[in-house]
Parts: sequence; C-alpha cells; structure tokens
Amino acid sequence: MAQFYPLKIKHIVRETPDSVSVSFDVPEEARERFVFVPGQYLTLRARIADEDLRRTYSICSGIDDGDLRVAIKRVDGGVFSGFANDNLEVGMEIDVMPPLGRFTNAADPAARNDYVAFAAGSGVTPVLSIVKSVLAREPSSTFTLFYGNRDRNSVIFREELEDLKDRFIDRFTLVHVLSREAQDVDILHGRIDADRIRKFAENKLFDPRSATKVFLCGPGDMIDDARRVLEDLGVEPDRIRFELFTPADGGAASKKSAVPPPSAAHSKGVSVEAVLDGVRATFTMEGADGNVIDAAHRQGIELPYSCKGGMCCTCRCKLVEGEVEMAENYSLEPWELDAGYILSCQARPLTEKVVLDFDEV
Repeated sequence: MAQFYPLKIKHIVRETPDSVSVSFDVPEEARERFVFVPGQYLTLRARIADEDLRRTYSICSGIDDGDLRVAIKRVDGGVFSGFANDNLEVGMEIDVMPPLGRFTNAADPAARNDYVAFAAGSGVTPVLSIVKSVLAREPSSTFTLFYGNRDRNSVIFREELEDLKDRFIDRFTLVHVLSREAQDVDILHGRIDADRIRKFAENKLFDPRSATKVFLCGPGDMIDDARRVLEDLGVEPDRIRFELFTPADGGAASKKSAVPPPSAAHSKGVSVEAVLDGVRATFTMEGADGNVIDAAHRQGIELPYSCKGGMCCTCRCKLVEGEVEMAENYSLEPWELDAGYILSCQARPLTEKVVLDFDEV
C-alpha cells in the first residue's frame, strides 16, 4: 500500500509571485522508497482548517540533483496551494507519499534521442525533471522545449531553464511562448495551440518526423489540440506522452461531464469488498456516496487515493466481480480498461456487489 511518511522541509524557493518550490529532507531509512523516475509526482497531505487534504505535485529535481523537490503554484481559491505558498516553512514536517506516476522517461546513456516537449504554466515541472535528467544522462540526445506562460514574470524556473540553455547550448533549445507579452517573433506571442504547433513545424523549430518522443503537459484543451496536430504532422501516437494538470483545490484539467445519478443498485446500497495488502475489507456504498473512495472513507476504511480527479492512478485497482461506471478517466490506458482495471475515485457500482483488488498491478 502507498503510505505517507513525515518529511521535514529542507528548503523553500519563491519561484514566481504565485509559486514556490519545496525540497524535502528524506531520512536514510526511507531513501529507497523515495527514489524517483524523472516525471513522477509526490502526494502531500496536511490538515488544513480541520480537514484532511492531499494534493499531488510533480517532482522538478533531476535524477542527479541529489534533491527531492516539487513546485506548488497557487490556484485561485485553492486551500492547499494557498496554504503551501503562505505557510510552509523550513523545518516544518509534512506527510509525503513516495513517488508515483507514468509520465516518465528513464534516461539511457547509450541512447541518441531527439526529444520535444510542449508545456504550459506549472506543467513544466515534470518536464524540467525529464530535461535535466536527459541532458545529464544521455550525452548524444537533444531536447527542444516549447514553454507557454502569460509573461516573463510568470515563467516558473526561468533562471534554471536559461542556465540549462547556456550550459547545453548545442543540445537544449528553449522556446518561450507568451500570451500577454509581445515578442520579436510573431509566432511566439499567443497560446500553445494546434495552429501554433503547426507553424513551429513549418518554421523548422522542430521536426515531427525525427522526434523520438514528444511530451505534453498542461491543461486538457492544449493537450487535445497538440495530440491531434502532432498526429497530423506524422508523429505516431505511441511517441506522444501526456499528462494533464491534476485537479487541485477544486480545479479541473478540462471540461468535466456531469456526474451520472446513482444506479438502481447504488441507490439501494452496494456491498463492496476491497483487497489491499492481502487484507479484505467489506463496506456498504450508499446512494449519497459519490464514489468508492468516499464510501470507504465514510466507514473508516483507508483506500489509496490522491487527486480524486481521475488522473494520478493512485487509486487504480482491478474489478474482480461486478460492474461499475466511471465519471472520468484521464489516466488508464485502453489495455488496462480491457484488463478490468478501474479508478476507484471515479467508480460507482452498477451491480449489488463489487469486489476490487488493489494488490493487482
């Protein structure tokens, strides 16, 4: 089971007026559990206003940095992000879950790759981890990053990115795209969308045909546009990796569909059996419960979850018996759906009994 560990905050940096990066001091006995693959995220947990809240934030450290660091951008009305930006201090202890996530890239020293990434706002965080690790570990590979923001003052990690550009001038290309600040080149003023990506290719800022992998991280609309145009430009789908913004503090990655009403079985009360760490727990899910995770929590049963938005896959489990419907799915691959995996934070039963196995990987 993915569990939390209390980690002390080692360092805090104000990256922009509305974002901070936070690094953690990992004790020797927990270091193996916090070894990460570039692109993964951490889940933080804190009790704020008498409520147990948890949020996921991507690791921005390179694999050779000797540091474990995340970036937290303030969200309008965001309880956790506001708390983190205003109240976290060096030496404070906070609960942290070991690294998870699939938006990753394991660097190969023998590889010769041509990487391309499109990121917007805080979506640069996991991409930065991947960029730094590739530049350090793959001496024959190149990386081109298109990074969208409102203006220069909102660019997270601006100095760090510029330093990488200067240090790896022949291997790292950094292209800033600003929506509210004019630039000398017209195609660099605006948002990263399908038309702009097509113009980048036409102006030979990147070559879709030679791109080994393309990473996308940002809001849902940007990712949908980018995937469509990249495939039109000849990039095979299996070369495109993407991660949507995880909903935090009530935000959403893209337009969410309406939550369906409870099924007849759900309204009557459903028996749910959950297998976790070899232990079987049974609870009842009632019509007022929005999903399996909420039903379990109401009855004092702790099942793994993080974002509760259908993106992080922390709550992934296998449906062994019964049927469910999911309100959203931004993270399970088609093969996983075919194999019977579901996101329990999005699942509502359609049958009178459901059996879920969280130990199936």
